[in-house]
Amino acid sequence: MKLLVISRLTAISFILTSALSAQKQTFPLWPNGDPEPTNFERSEYDPTTDANRIVSGKVTTRLTNVSNPSLTIYHPNNQTNDGVGVLVFPGGGYDHLAWNIEGTEVCEWLQSIGATCAVVKYRVPEKGRFPDNPADLEDAQQAMRIFRSHAYEWHVDPKRVGVIGFSAGGHLAALLCNQYDFQGKTVPLSTVGAQPNFQMLLYPGLPKAGSNDAAVEAVQPTKGTPPTFIVQAINDPAAHVENTLAYFSALKNVGALAELHLFAEGGHGFGLRPTRLPVSHWPVLAEAWLKTIHMIQDASPTP
Repeated sequence: MKLLVISRLTAISFILTSALSAQKQTFPLWPNGDPEPTNFERSEYDPTTDANRIVSGKVTTRLTNVSNPSLTIYHPNNQTNDGVGVLVFPGGGYDHLAWNIEGTEVCEWLQSIGATCAVVKYRVPEKGRFPDNPADLEDAQQAMRIFRSHAYEWHVDPKRVGVIGFSAGGHLAALLCNQYDFQGKTVPLSTVGAQPNFQMLLYPGLPKAGSNDAAVEAVQPTKGTPPTFIVQAINDPAAHVENTLAYFSALKNVGALAELHLFAEGGHGFGLRPTRLPVSHWPVLAEAWLKTIHMIQDASPTP
């Protein structure tokens, strides 16, 4: 089994470092202008410095001052398309977006296992977050609605479209799963549903466990919360494991289908980049989970 895991990780690493031939498409989330226009003194840029440019031996790209949110679609080739769709929410503390390590590289992995993937460029930084400022949630809802509106065109089952979020993006994914039917005052009504069919949360930036405020209530699981997969390192200095455990306990209490993987080491912000640590095996665990909940096909023979 150990050799199998290592070989799978090697295959993933090879795929992610190879040039993928499938085309990409980019769609603006709000072609007629953002519902709450954002004005920055400086246009969108990469705030990465020499001190934080290299992560796990590779260059990292970040984006901030995002005032024109969008989603970029990664299509698998026709032979591997499994009919599942995934929206990716990069993290960055709602200050910036970890664009490649928690965005484009994630889409390339999902593309390699047959998923049609979209990395979401949502507005950052914003003054306040939901419920005080609905911009983050509205961008997530709109991304899901645009994706679903193209589902048949992209050979995706609209009932098999989920989300994966990292750090702050994990919070946004959980928020969307609970507040998918929120209706903002400045957003036109839509007949396209924004509820994800599953969620994968990597070191999610969830609200402080035990606090009783609107931020906790906004992500509080219900019986309608979709199947959930969570990965967390106990030594994470940014997204505290106590908050993740409280969220998992809440999922269990409402009867939601959930799977939690805790690792002793890994820290924060590791994405998919291979390390010497067992936490790097999480893509293999996630793919197995997607098969377990019947979102992607299991090609292994039935015993």
